[in-house]
Amino acid sequence: MTVEPVTPLTPRPVMRSTFVQEWRELTFLHWPVDPAAVAGLLPAGTRPDTLDGASYVGLVPFRMRGAGLLAGPGVPYLGTFLETNVRLYSVDGDGRRGVVFRSLDASRLLPVLIGRASVRLPYLWSRMRLRRDGDVVHYTCRRRWRRRAASRVAVRVGRPLEAPGELEHFLTARWGLHVTGYGRTWYLPNEHPVWPLHHAELLELDDGLVTAAGLPEPAGPPVSILYSPGVPVRFGAPSLVR
Repeated sequence: MTVEPVTPLTPRPVMRSTFVQEWRELTFLHWPVDPAAVAGLLPAGTRPDTLDGASYVGLVPFRMRGAGLLAGPGVPYLGTFLETNVRLYSVDGDGRRGVVFRSLDASRLLPVLIGRASVRLPYLWSRMRLRRDGDVVHYTCRRRWRRRAASRVAVRVGRPLEAPGELEHFLTARWGLHVTGYGRTWYLPNEHPVWPLHHAELLELDDGLVTAAGLPEPAGPPVSILYSPGVPVRFGAPSLVR
């Protein structure tokens, strides 16, 4: 199996858009994890993606803006909300690298219902807030439903990352997701411009979402802390994973 390269540019442009959205004001926090510890949490037909022998767990709070169907335009109100996802990294038998979401907290109920019903993503309805004080960005999340996990993150945004390395690209330049739905594993491709990444300093972290997603307690502080003002995104049609 030939695994697609780690690259900041999409290896497979989306030919026909199924839906669009913008990911804005993102913070990426990542911890290394033993691939064997998370292999059983991935969809059938995929395995943990690794870099230098390690896989990664990500905690990513951000603002979703203008989500909409087909080529858009996005919906300005119902399509705009706050989100925090807990994610793993996967590769399938065709060598396509992807993301596997263990949980997605969202501040608006309708996207939660649509996401759970249509593409079978593990969305949860939460009270969330994003606040910016100069160069400091604060994110808070508390679930409304069962398993009332919560998360609080604050970072200071630093200078642009002029030359992102292989790890930064591995963690952020993901051109699809793997999801289980209707008894099968699907790959949903996306494309977007190169991430504008910034250094970031972690000021506060009090998180219960990672362990609530069935993942090991992170051992120490995150090894990668990044911020991005965001990118517009187009998704293509899903395909079955063999």
